[in-house]
Amino acid sequence: MMFLDERIDLCEVARMMFDRYLTNAAGGNITVKVSEELFLMTPTLMSQAKFCRLTPEDILVVDKHGNIYEGKGKLTREFNMHMAAYEALPEAGAVIHGHAKESMVFASLGMQMPNLTEATQKLGDIATLEFAPATTKELAKIVREHLLSRNGQLPVAALLNKHGVIVVDRTLRKAYDMFERLEYNAYVGIHAKIFSALGLYKEERKAYNYNLEE
Repeated sequence: MMFLDERIDLCEVARMMFDRYLTNAAGGNITVKVSEELFLMTPTLMSQAKFCRLTPEDILVVDKHGNIYEGKGKLTREFNMHMAAYEALPEAGAVIHGHAKESMVFASLGMQMPNLTEATQKLGDIATLEFAPATTKELAKIVREHLLSRNGQLPVAALLNKHGVIVVDRTLRKAYDMFERLEYNAYVGIHAKIFSALGLYKEERKAYNYNLEE
C-alpha cells in the first residue's frame, strides 16, 4: 500500500476532528501533500457515512487532476478547493476543511472572527470570505484569491461563509493543531461578545509582545 503510515495518521486526525466537534455529519475533508504530484485525501461522505471512522484503505491517493491511484472511496466534491489552496501556497503540506461548532457561528453570520488568544496570533485577521455555494469552482476561486493575498503566509485559516472553516499549514499535525486553536479562539470570541453586550468587558486595542515562534 502506498504511503501507509501517512494514511494511518490521516485516519487518526479525521477521527479526532469528528470526536472534538471540528466537523459534523454534514461533511468535512482533509488532504495531505505527499509529493509534488500526489496527495492523500479523505473520501466523500467520510462524515455522513462513516462518522470519520476511516481505514487506510479508504484514503485516496490522487494527483492534482483528480485521478485516483489507490483507495476504495470516491473523490470529494471539495477537491477543487483543496487544489486551489496548494496552487496558491506551494509550501503548504496539508489542508483541513470542517464545520467546526464554535467557528460556524462567525461563518454563518458572515462575521470576521476576533483574534483574541495568544495561540492564534500568527493567523492575523480571521476573515469570513465572500459567499459561494459549497463544492463549486466559484468557492475554490474565492479561497485561492484569499490565500494568494496572504503572500505565502503559513498557517492560514479562513471562514467559508455559511459553510465552515479551512485551515492550511505545512504538515497535517500543524494544520490540525491550528484548527483546534482556532476553535478555542472562536469560543472565547463568542463569550467576549456576550460579555461586551452585558457591559462586563470593553474591547481594547492594545499591542502585546506575543510569542509567535513557539
